[in-house]
Amino acid sequence: MRVLGIESSCDETGVAIYDSEAGLMSHQLYSQVKMHAEFGGVVPELASRDHVRKLLPLISAAFKEAGLSVGDVDGVAYTAGPGLIGALMVGASTGRAMAMGWGVPAVGVHHMEGHLLAPMLEDEPPEYPFVALLVSGGHTLLVDVAAPGNYLILGESLDDAAGEAFDKTAKMMGLPYPGGPRLSQIAEQGTAGRFIFPRPMVDRPGMDFSFSGLKTAVRVEIAKHAVDEVIEDQTMADIAMGFQEAVVETLAVKCRRALQATGYKTLVIAGGVSANKHLRTRLAQMAEKERSRVYYPRPEFCTDNGAMIAYAGYLRLLSGARADLSLNIRPRWALDELGAM
Repeated sequence: MRVLGIESSCDETGVAIYDSEAGLMSHQLYSQVKMHAEFGGVVPELASRDHVRKLLPLISAAFKEAGLSVGDVDGVAYTAGPGLIGALMVGASTGRAMAMGWGVPAVGVHHMEGHLLAPMLEDEPPEYPFVALLVSGGHTLLVDVAAPGNYLILGESLDDAAGEAFDKTAKMMGLPYPGGPRLSQIAEQGTAGRFIFPRPMVDRPGMDFSFSGLKTAVRVEIAKHAVDEVIEDQTMADIAMGFQEAVVETLAVKCRRALQATGYKTLVIAGGVSANKHLRTRLAQMAEKERSRVYYPRPEFCTDNGAMIAYAGYLRLLSGARADLSLNIRPRWALDELGAM
């Protein structure tokens, strides 16, 4: 089965073609980061308009890269949620219309299921069952993955997601958009131990997350060390390191609890924050102590992309899922509401 995947949930337009025998045949991605940087964050209306401009050329490029004629697929998958409603509408309406015109089935895909399954595109994919940590700008979830489509939420963020906390903290520090990756870069120059911030909710049982108090602690230190609203470069790096250490340690503690609670020996990390080098190092250390193994998608599949949607869509279509003629998108959509495959 050959599936065209379309991702348009936020500020990246992704298109890919996945074949059940040949694997990933093509992958096209366009990022809107430069456009939104002027405004310090994603502007939903501008994001939707840019998806309209870029989607069809990317689809043509994906077919050309794969050496296929346009429409030479057995199904179309598109992100149906969660995400920005206008951006989702662009991908859903385009995908649904193309499927109808080509006479093939279509299916709406859950964005976070796409991230969860992204490591399956690698040469050595993880085996089920496993624990998944999904960390992105909009979500932080710990999931018991018994099988494709069989998900149990073990823990989630009660306020900001980890990626959102990175971006908001970077903005407090005056770093340009997108702030999260820039904060991680300057943290590499920081002095370990100068700033020790709280590890939220690690002193109580459970696997939920909270990062709002951590942001407040950082804001206090920024105000304390600012002179005429300017912070010395080394102090900035030290604060960034302290913040990153707190987030990473919190995530590692919760992942260890999830592995111990389930008894699984496999941990999957996916989502934009999974590309963070310090997080990968810390989780590798934790997994070694737990005699477990950690899997990640390749860097280009950590952020939003069409390949993960094409693969997740392939599994959904294979299980018999089909979209009707309505454009049923869901800006808010809990992962555990999905049915088994």
